[in-house]
Amino acid sequence: MTQIITVTNQKGGVGKTTTASALICGLHRRGASVLGIDLDPQGNLGFTLGLDIGDGYTIHDVLSGRQPIERVIVSTEYGDVIPSDIMLSTAELEFTAPRREFMLDQYLKAVRSHYDFIIIDTPPALNILTVNAYVASDALIVPMEAEILSLVGITQLQETIDTVRQSFNPQLKVLGILLNKFNPRLRLSQEVQELAEEVARQLGSRVFEAKIRRGVDVAMAPAHGQSVLSYRPGSKPAQDLERMVDVVAGTRFPARPPQN
Repeated sequence: MTQIITVTNQKGGVGKTTTASALICGLHRRGASVLGIDLDPQGNLGFTLGLDIGDGYTIHDVLSGRQPIERVIVSTEYGDVIPSDIMLSTAELEFTAPRREFMLDQYLKAVRSHYDFIIIDTPPALNILTVNAYVASDALIVPMEAEILSLVGITQLQETIDTVRQSFNPQLKVLGILLNKFNPRLRLSQEVQELAEEVARQLGSRVFEAKIRRGVDVAMAPAHGQSVLSYRPGSKPAQDLERMVDVVAGTRFPARPPQN
């Protein structure tokens, strides 16, 4: 059965694309069939996974009805990807038809059964693109930095989640809050973790046991067209992200032993 997971936070720079690319790469390496969808007009997910952004069709072509979704999917060594580009920034004004919240969900019906997981990366905004992702999804993962300001926007996020549950997708759940740039030696990180756990309880969720530590490899990996899991698998952030992937993969797709 396909599980659709959206990585979301309206605040930028909290590690959404890093998390999404790690999920795609990690699940694919465990033997799962994975489709990544970039709903961010910046196109960072496709770039991180080695695609030539601006070359070929994008998710905008699907949502505008110009191309069937099957034609837009690009195969990579990390799994299948539907890229994005700046044209998607017009979505709020362009997509105004009734039931516009269900566009992505409707188009995904043609390919949903082909995959074990569909991972959606969203823009740093609570707009029609984000709502489309929520409506199409089974679960959300909410990355946030281990700092106080990252907690401020979670209340607004909770309101959007509640609205989607009440109006469009009552089965939507929050799989967990993922703390990024975490330093267990800092008192601030510990305090943010405690506050995040309270927010998670309000969302009917939890904070992932895996906390993603800081590391320069996270910033370097996209420049090489890779997830940090493939770029520096032995780094601390990669090890932490692997633990998060373990939770999502469950017993269906256990981690494979490293190959010599």
